[in-house]
Amino acid sequence: MKQIREIKEEFAQAGENELLLLFETYKNDSRSGVRGLIAQYQKKMDRLAVERQRLEKMRIYEHKYEDLGLVCGIDEAGRGPLAGPVVAGAVILPMDCEILYLNDSKKLTPARREALFDEIKEKAVAYGVGMASPARIDEINILQATYEAMREAIAKLNPRPQVLLNDAVTIPQIAFRQVPIIGGDGKSLSIAAASVLAKVTRDRLMMEYDKIMPEYGFAAHKGYGTAAHIEALKQYGPSPIHRKTFIGNFIN
Repeated sequence: MKQIREIKEEFAQAGENELLLLFETYKNDSRSGVRGLIAQYQKKMDRLAVERQRLEKMRIYEHKYEDLGLVCGIDEAGRGPLAGPVVAGAVILPMDCEILYLNDSKKLTPARREALFDEIKEKAVAYGVGMASPARIDEINILQATYEAMREAIAKLNPRPQVLLNDAVTIPQIAFRQVPIIGGDGKSLSIAAASVLAKVTRDRLMMEYDKIMPEYGFAAHKGYGTAAHIEALKQYGPSPIHRKTFIGNFIN
């Protein structure tokens, strides 16, 4: 009879199919340690089943439009901050693609976003990232700059999509069919993937700016209008990446 530590190692190294075989192999083992292992990994399998059900619900729009061709999700990060660019992501995922725990980037931890960022790029049919600078935001306003960043992200896609799933907006000057979805980053896997690409790209950029201008605390707040950021803005004045049209209420 195998020792429990050996069985524990078997469970730790097993994939999903192997786990099912292990459940069957040890179902009559009466030792409490073995029973505990089976219960522990059965809960893990149950959580995976719930997660896959959630992901399938987030494919509803992708399935609805898949007969028209490639479906692409579009989202942005950084419309609200006082500093830094606005960044847009565009992602085409395979219909059978499984990226566990993919969700609206705002609902994910930084560590989870970073892990998903790499997985999305690895599994995507195509992806693109675009951005508009603070100067461009000041020049044409944040909405038009966001559209510009989205068009740039779409232009980088190869192959080209036939349908765009957008988080709430309709992008001007785009020939493809567009489907605006309010709260789309929590309802569509493609939009959620785009939101992760945009958010991680922008956060990494703001971390780099923090190394150059540490007095503003960009690494902590990513340019958003926190109390600490506003205080730094008042103390040091605007940096080259502050949006002049956003900070009039905080400086003379």
